[in-house]
Amino acid sequence: MSTAPLATTTPRLPLLSAEALKVTFPGRRGAATARAVDGVDLDIRPGEIVALVGESGCGKTTLARSLLGLVPPTAGRVTFAGAPLDYAGRALKAYRKRVQLVLQDPSGSLNPRHTVYDAVAEGLRIHGYAGDERAAVSEALSRAGLRPPERFFLRYPHELSGGQRQRVVIAGALVLEPELIVADEPVASLDASVRGEILALLLRLRDELGLSALVVTHDLGLAWNIADRVAVMYLGRIVETGPVEQLLTAPQHPYTQALLSVLPEAEGEPVVLTGEPPDPSKVPSGCRFHVRCQVLASGEAERAGVAEACRTVDLPVLNGGADTQVACHWAAVCGRQQRS
Repeated sequence: MSTAPLATTTPRLPLLSAEALKVTFPGRRGAATARAVDGVDLDIRPGEIVALVGESGCGKTTLARSLLGLVPPTAGRVTFAGAPLDYAGRALKAYRKRVQLVLQDPSGSLNPRHTVYDAVAEGLRIHGYAGDERAAVSEALSRAGLRPPERFFLRYPHELSGGQRQRVVIAGALVLEPELIVADEPVASLDASVRGEILALLLRLRDELGLSALVVTHDLGLAWNIADRVAVMYLGRIVETGPVEQLLTAPQHPYTQALLSVLPEAEGEPVVLTGEPPDPSKVPSGCRFHVRCQVLASGEAERAGVAEACRTVDLPVLNGGADTQVACHWAAVCGRQQRS
């Protein structure tokens, strides 16, 4: 059962939005262009945690980097607080103060020659902070659960546990008082006993500070425990999105069903996806998941009368809203039958 409270149903204007976002990379030596992000609408609201889920190669990290301003989009746009993201140097620097990145590997994120104090204070110095630096660092470390903060000031990363290092990385983001953090696999490198502590910390920061978060992960189990809303990504597109409990208890897209089937608490046999993993330079016609789809392979799509559409008819981009949505010919037909 999820420990995260459900997102409120009161409409809220998005804090961060992707609109028809595309990111392509030219192929090397005549190879096909890679469509890493291929038309994505995604909203993140104030005080909301959104989990972006998908297997390696689906485009979720590229999407996150584009939302951060690290990778300019090929098409579409990113808006923050209603204003389009400006990729000019000064404007982008101001934006990155309000939207901070938390990486999955704290050992790689921290300079081994810097003390904890210097690691957390780095952002303040980059942005020319004019206040009490020591007080700001102390508060950030305390919020990240490193108390008393002075105990950690002169320690180096190798003197800390993995969980403590991740808390230092989080403190380095918090010290700038951002409105949103993008956490890329924030607990992937941690022991299972520590993961729950870091997830609880992110939930507490959401509740106490109103902090929004985009959590990038391959693990739907993590999404179950932290997210208000989940967006499932496959081969550059969001294929299903909705409130966490609704999406994870009644998934409609075959890809989401397959991801859920391998969780330890899942009932029944796990779904083994056949075919090649996602390749953004080889996006198939029709539904981009159809070449690996267990529903098509089993004949269910044929019996529903949508097999040809699965193979040939592209699906529209989901609109990024809070309602449950799915991009799947078979699910659309099944949903109509259930409602009739």
